Amino acid sequence: MAANIGLTDEQRQGVIQILNTLLADEYVLYTKTRNAHWNVVGPHFSQLHSFFEEQYQQLEQIIDDVAERVRSLDGRAWGTLREFVEQTRLRENPGSYPGAREMLADLLADHETIIRHLREDLETCEKEYHDMGTNDFLTGLMETHEKMAWMLRAHLEGE
Repeated sequence: MAANIGLTDEQRQGVIQILNTLLADEYVLYTKTRNAHWNVVGPHFSQLHSFFEEQYQQLEQIIDDVAERVRSLDGRAWGTLREFVEQTRLRENPGSYPGAREMLADLLADHETIIRHLREDLETCEKEYHDMGTNDFLTGLMETHEKMAWMLRAHLEGE
């Protein structure tokens, strides 16, 4: 049964594409944060190991929320690693195991990339697709990423 929620099929499909691309970004960032959690070393190991765990747990919830938003619009959420890797706007660095500072900086850059894309996606959802529900949803995600980025930035400051 097709969704009858006040958006045309074209509007819904446009928003679903935005959300699935975001889902790919979130999943790649989640994986990179897990990688940092597993591989961090150095004098701040314990603190950073716990910090990265908190961040990947937040990202895990975001991933679920984004996928469920896709489903609420009667779309299909991407769910394969191939889809995520092919569609993400983030860059992976296979085989690279940088130091803690570089891990923090890389994750910060990824959060900031997502924030910039969310700002563009917010505008598109409002002006092109007239989906205020998704617009509100994306605003909340942007605020979450801004806070996560601030926490990463705070670890990098003063060194």
